[in-house]
Amino acid sequence: MDGPPSTSGILANGNGKLAEPDGGPAADDAQAVFRRLTERPADLLRFATAGSVDDGKSTLIGRLLYDSKQVLSDQLEHVEQTSERMGHDFLDLSLLTDGLRAEREQGITIDVAYRYFATAQRRFIIADTPGHEQYTRNMVTGASTADLAIVLIDARKGVVAQSKRHAFISSLLGIPHIVVCVNKMDLVDFDEAVFDAIVEDFDTFAARLEMPDVTFIPISALHGDNVVERSEAMPWYQGPPLLYHLEHVHIASDRNLIDVRFPVQWVIRPPASSVTDYRAYAGQVAGGVMRPGDDVVVLPGGQRSTIAGIDTLDGAVEEAFPPMSVAIRLTDDIDVGRGSTIVRPHNQPTTANSFECLLCWMSEQPLSPRRRYLVKHTTRMTMLGAADVRYRIDVETLHRDETATTLGLNDLGRVHLELSSPLVFDSYRRNRVTGSLILIDEATNETVGAGVILDTEVDEAETDHAKSERSPNVRWQGTKMTRERRWQTLGHSGATVWFTGLPGAGKSTVAAAVEERLIIAGRPAFLLDGDNLRHGLNGDLGFDEVARSENVRRTAHVAKLLADSGTIALVSLVSPYAADRAAAAALHVADSLDFIEVYVNAPLELCEERDPKGLYARARAGELAGLTGVGAPYEPPPEPDLVLVAGEETVGGEVERVIELLTARGLLPGAP
Repeated sequence: MDGPPSTSGILANGNGKLAEPDGGPAADDAQAVFRRLTERPADLLRFATAGSVDDGKSTLIGRLLYDSKQVLSDQLEHVEQTSERMGHDFLDLSLLTDGLRAEREQGITIDVAYRYFATAQRRFIIADTPGHEQYTRNMVTGASTADLAIVLIDARKGVVAQSKRHAFISSLLGIPHIVVCVNKMDLVDFDEAVFDAIVEDFDTFAARLEMPDVTFIPISALHGDNVVERSEAMPWYQGPPLLYHLEHVHIASDRNLIDVRFPVQWVIRPPASSVTDYRAYAGQVAGGVMRPGDDVVVLPGGQRSTIAGIDTLDGAVEEAFPPMSVAIRLTDDIDVGRGSTIVRPHNQPTTANSFECLLCWMSEQPLSPRRRYLVKHTTRMTMLGAADVRYRIDVETLHRDETATTLGLNDLGRVHLELSSPLVFDSYRRNRVTGSLILIDEATNETVGAGVILDTEVDEAETDHAKSERSPNVRWQGTKMTRERRWQTLGHSGATVWFTGLPGAGKSTVAAAVEERLIIAGRPAFLLDGDNLRHGLNGDLGFDEVARSENVRRTAHVAKLLADSGTIALVSLVSPYAADRAAAAALHVADSLDFIEVYVNAPLELCEERDPKGLYARARAGELAGLTGVGAPYEPPPEPDLVLVAGEETVGGEVERVIELLTARGLLPGAP
């Protein structure tokens, strides 16, 4: 992909007419396209296609290549001959990607087929992954490095089990952008109602997953509708065609530029006498921005030094960022070797020899305690000591089989791994490079499993019990003052109003104004602000995933006690993860208490512009790790009780809307 395209044939244009070798308009067109492809833009998008068998994945990719003039004349001639030999009365564009003889004979994709092309806006690497359940492992392999996933759905069949499987795997692999292409719209007469029904079905399933950006496009890959050009057959669709979306989807912010992570791959010591003092550490930047003069620490040893310089094949540079391959020179001569990781002193990943991961098993031989496995993580290799299967996941229903003790071919499950030596890692949600690993059978050298790290050495079973059960040997101390008697005497009930949104969205401002409004009207209310709670109750918590969940859990319990007392608890908490907010809601619902979720929706750009506490500025400068929206994700509520869009109305107007909702819920006798 880094060199110029092959000149073994002449490019065919989108109409299938070949460029003339001896000049003429067609030749000029081919030369223009060739020049455009050799002057490649720097921006690269990796995307994977997935879908059920015969949904048209390979045809879609062939159509993208063909209509965007990426097919060479000799390739097109070969496809034409093969199509004719197979008895087709049309040009079978799927043959451009179905390269294996078995694939062409069966009409399905088996292996992962990679294709490369470029437009004036962006370069692309396509992974055409198999749709059949039997080849789930291949889909995991092809999608593991993707920035975007295209999930194809047959308009005639709708959302089927394989659609759910591929959506779940895309979510599991943390692919930030999903495009759902409803294919074969020509076979349902381009019916808008069919498309809308599929969108609704997919949205219902996706609400249970972590899919921050989902786009739906109706297409016909066979005829090219909405693939490269807008379709005249579907005037009701007002969105862009697929290629335009691929060219313009924003991926720059998907990279982690906050947490410096540099796994060392090689130590460079040139033999030439003129550079005998040269010593550098080569590798690919996995996260953050590195500059000469930065203080660093080398893990797992813990030695400290400073970056003296950063070298590339083209000479020294002033900064390095993902996914650059560079050589780092340090000011101190310390012990650094392959498998070491260079990080910032005040922003370090986890170093441990046990953790939980979601594992996809890729071998026909099931996971067995009798076999010896190696774990390869970034540039480090270590022996697997033990693997405890917590549960196996049914990717169609998302149900957990907690009776499972092993994983078979194509199985997905949560596994607790214990290693013979520690690894330096992040959760996969935070960094896809330092949060992923593979398992290798030591006897056969076969890659048997691929995993994504979920958290540190915290045992999920213990965590779940801590969150959902009381402490041992204690019981709830009841009093004669029951909730009913208390509320009847006070003349009002209690509830929790939970404000969530990005830092700087305006949650605390609105919540504080609501509190003031209620207190003035004589209604007991109390604001539980996230920052205030970290001055005491939650002051011992950090900002990793486990700590954030515990922060929400503690706050939810305090809010429940306040609501039980007849107070309206107003919680202002980023609470970035939907699962944590769902747990807080379930805690109230289980005790028959009202829980109202208010989503303060403010775009990241506006929050950064406001930046009332200077958090975004510090995060962008590399001084603050894990800030939600920059270094950590935020999952918007799928169905909040109320949405307040920042900037659309005044704070007073937003307060009125909250008061109206409380009144409608019967929590206020009338507007105060």
